[in-house]
Amino acid sequence: MANLKRRPFLGAALAGIPFGLMSRPLPASSAAKIPAVRNGEDRAGERHTIGVSSTGFKVLTKDTDGGLFVIEHTNRAKGGPPRHLHHGEDEWFYAVEGRYVVEVASERYEVNAGDSILAPRGVPHAWAFAGETVGRMVIAFAPAGKMEAFFRDNEKRLKGSQYSNDAEMYRAYGLELLGPPLEV
Repeated sequence: MANLKRRPFLGAALAGIPFGLMSRPLPASSAAKIPAVRNGEDRAGERHTIGVSSTGFKVLTKDTDGGLFVIEHTNRAKGGPPRHLHHGEDEWFYAVEGRYVVEVASERYEVNAGDSILAPRGVPHAWAFAGETVGRMVIAFAPAGKMEAFFRDNEKRLKGSQYSNDAEMYRAYGLELLGPPLEV
């Protein structure tokens, strides 16, 4: 496995956030409506189950005018989504706790608490929880694109019990399904 170097990935991830999003102040009316999202909570107070994880939506697409969508996965079982790519979004992974495997292009990385990695748009990738205990990973999509809608649709269609393997659904949200999930 390739060694993971945090600083280059963190810098690349931060570079992926649209400059205008980082530099513009929120309108006073918007700032008052955006609450802090506490540990274990969802931005809208909802509960989501997606594949092998319970998922909290931390930053909604509408919060940033489409610039960013952030989720936190809590994993209690091994596994992850199928290999795919995004045509319009960069995807940034940050392990909060536990052990994950992330594959970007043809490189496979072991990602542990405090490690992060960027999967640029147009590059095939997949991830899987590989730990023996609980894992938590924050995933950010910049720009947000249709990712929030994709997760909501996946959960609705499959009752949250698994990740979609429907290539047409992926295409409808600007993604491309490429293969099976990573084996862990």
